[in-house]
Amino acid sequence: MKGSPPYRPELALTGVAPQMRPQRNTSPRKGAPRGGRPQSGGRKLYAALDLGTNSCRMLIAAPHEGSFQIVDAFSKSVKLGKDLERSGALSDAAIGRTLSALQVCASKIRRHNVKRVRLVATEACRRARNGDAFLRQVTRQTGLKLDLIDPAEEARLAVISCAPLVDPDAAQVLVIDIGGGSTELVWLDIGEVAPEERRRAIMKMRLARRRGTDPEAASGGLKVVDWISVPLGVATLHERFADVVDNRSRFALMSWYFEEQMAEFTPYMDAELPDYLSSFQMIGTSGTVTTVGAAHLGLTRYDRTVVDGMRLSGDEINAVIDGFLGSEFHGKIGQLGIGLDRADLVLSGAAILQTLLRVWPTDQLRVADRGLREGMLYAMMSADGVLKKDG
Repeated sequence: MKGSPPYRPELALTGVAPQMRPQRNTSPRKGAPRGGRPQSGGRKLYAALDLGTNSCRMLIAAPHEGSFQIVDAFSKSVKLGKDLERSGALSDAAIGRTLSALQVCASKIRRHNVKRVRLVATEACRRARNGDAFLRQVTRQTGLKLDLIDPAEEARLAVISCAPLVDPDAAQVLVIDIGGGSTELVWLDIGEVAPEERRRAIMKMRLARRRGTDPEAASGGLKVVDWISVPLGVATLHERFADVVDNRSRFALMSWYFEEQMAEFTPYMDAELPDYLSSFQMIGTSGTVTTVGAAHLGLTRYDRTVVDGMRLSGDEINAVIDGFLGSEFHGKIGQLGIGLDRADLVLSGAAILQTLLRVWPTDQLRVADRGLREGMLYAMMSADGVLKKDG
């Protein structure tokens, strides 16, 4: 199947968005209950499910001050988009794996009696010719009604999830979300937003398809310079170059091809960009970024509490990636507890990450173990007014 062009609608910011969607995390959050069956303590519970190209992930959480406390979680590699690049459709095997995972999610939602939910599907279902039929099948067989969100909503939710990690002295922020089937880049100008107001402004941000609203009036000075959804993620990029045997050759081809696909992104074309690097922050959210962080720390067992929010220099990231490209690639991946079936996805994700660092050199990348699920939870709770300290 031919690659589709990057989705980059004209940007505008409008008021508070409707429901949203969060991403992944199976490790207990700070303050989350450990061991035994989680208890909600009578609090209102929220569920957020993200069905992506490679994984099905869900969080069930309760509001806790300015954030939330995880009550239950689920994460499963379902490979929904396997062979989608070649066939253009979701396979029967992939559908079967995914339905089994969604049955588990439906059971958890019922068991916890969750009433406030946001369940979304992304790139694989957007691209597959049988994507709509599959989502109807999901509803029939599991009772779950998944919302097929567009790239603008996907990008917005990823940014919302990262709002707590924005540095107070940053004026320009690039959030990158490397998914299984697509990669979202959102460039924010927050120089005119007071540090104490930035989280609230980002929570209220909405990416619209067309210009025409006043972004400053809608979001307290926050501006979106540009955003893009590149239809290449770790799974789709790997499939496109799977026939190249040599790791370094495949890596170089993936990096070149990804850079070509984001060529229309305004910050990529803008020759004046180096002028803002002194106040520039890059935040990366994805399994690729957290894997690089864990590898840099030498972890043999993943620990979200030390990875989420950590900072990596460009040199440190390049050193880890260079190690991935060596002859001991599978051994290094195995040390991280990552199955060999996912090893090649780490390589394609690393090609995307290193391409972005080459285009926009930065002293530090902020690592975010969070994404669409967290974004959905923050958005729902903010809309309900239950985040007591969300400023």
